[in-house]
Order: sequence, then structure tokens, then C-alpha cells
Amino acid sequence: MTSHAAEIDAWRARRVARLTAPDGWLSVVGLSWLEEGENSVGSAPGARVALPSRAPARVGTIRLESGRAVFTASPGVAAEIDGRPAAGATPLKSDADGGPTAVTAAGVSFYPISRQGKLAIRVKDPESEARRSFRGLEYFPVDSSWRVEARVEPPADAGRISVPNVLGTDTSEASPGTLVFERGGATYRLRPVLEEGETDWFVIFGDATNGRDTYGAGRFLYVAPAKDGRTVIDFNKAYNPPCVFTDYATCPLPPPGNRLPIRVEAGEKEYGHGGGR
Repeated sequence: MTSHAAEIDAWRARRVARLTAPDGWLSVVGLSWLEEGENSVGSAPGARVALPSRAPARVGTIRLESGRAVFTASPGVAAEIDGRPAAGATPLKSDADGGPTAVTAAGVSFYPISRQGKLAIRVKDPESEARRSFRGLEYFPVDSSWRVEARVEPPADAGRISVPNVLGTDTSEASPGTLVFERGGATYRLRPVLEEGETDWFVIFGDATNGRDTYGAGRFLYVAPAKDGRTVIDFNKAYNPPCVFTDYATCPLPPPGNRLPIRVEAGEKEYGHGGGR
């Protein structure tokens, strides 16, 4: 096995381990947008934050006031907050504040996420059907020709780009420039974005395999920051966004200009070849 093939095999193993972890994307089973005031949490019908049936009917309430969420457990419910017994009214941090505050009851966890100034509660269940029935990932054969060197053109637009998402909105994201690479005698360009807390550059791209061999909305990959104005794009490490595995993700979509007019026959294929979840 070549060193590149061995590298990709190791990368794939890490990818599957993250995806199938008890708190990986396969465990995501809910996303509920909070309303101002009291929001009920539990498995009871009509709960604003709906939990799986194995959770208590009424875990508690989340009070949203001026963008601040506070959780209070129902009497007699054994809930934990970040691993400690819940006691009284507890403010919940969202992912916009770093690590979000996680509440757990009967093995089901939930925590706030912030999107465009709105708060939602993401729910995870390690016993989810998606995790229990996971049937593995499929890939194009490893192809070292899709490990391409790219030069980086500095940004000409204040270093920010507009990135759409599945919520139907756009966010302004920092971008270090444009990745320019050659393939088959033609020149192609991709704009990466800078994610908070990540050192590598994040690329959201589409190509002519989308909707056929790969997920219709595109794929993700990371590249190392440029050195001396150059870096390497390894399309063998392209992977499916979380929206392939759960209906409760808020995935970004390829920014304008990031849909390649060629078939990138490298990396992860559609989960189940279009069968989805």
C-alpha cells in the first residue's frame, strides 16, 4: 500500500469513528427553535423541545428571555447539566459561546445552538435508529491524481464571502483567499472559509457528481493553511455534510463559485448511493 493510500485509510477510519461516536452526527435526533418565554422539554406530546420516547415526559422547561436561555428541571426528574445534577434555574451557553451547556436525562442529551441570532435546541440520542442501523460509508477508489497542489490568491473583497445554508439564509464568513488549481489543462478556483476554533481551512464545494454518485448539495473538505502561498487539496478526503445523516443539521452550502463543472471522482460517495438515511 502506498503512503498516500495508507494516509487515506487512516483518515477514513477516523471519519467513521467520529460519525458513529455516541455523540456523533448519527445520534442527532431533534432540533427545536426556542420561542420567547417558557419552552417545555420532554417526550410528552406537544412539548416545544421534543425528546425521544425513552426520555421523561416532562424533563423541564427552558425559559428564553432576550436571547438568554435558562433550564429548570421538573420535580423528581434526574437530569444532569454538564455531568452534574441539575439544581435550580441554570443558564445554558450555546455553541456560539464556545462549548455549549449540555443537559442529559435518561441518556438523551440536548444543548443550545445559535444560528443567525436565534437559539435552537439540538437533541442527541446514542440509541438513535440512524446509529444502530449504520451500514458504513462508500468511497471512490483512492486516486493520487486528485491530490492537487494549489496556489492561493489573496482576497480582493475584504476577505469575506457569503455562504448559504439549508435554513435558507446566508452568513458572512472570513475567507483567506482563493485556492487555484489545475486539472486536465483547465484552471479551477475554490474559496475556503475560516472556522472558529479550526486551524485548517474549510472548503464547501459542489461538482458534477452531485445528485448522481455524491450528495446533491455538495461535500466538505479541509486543507492545511498555505505556506509560501501554496497548499494541497486532497479530494480523496472529501466527505458528506451532516445533512446526509440527519434531518436536524444546519449545513452550509457551496458559496457562489464553489461548484466545479467537472466530476470529482474522489472521496466519499452518497450514503447508500442516494438511499439516504
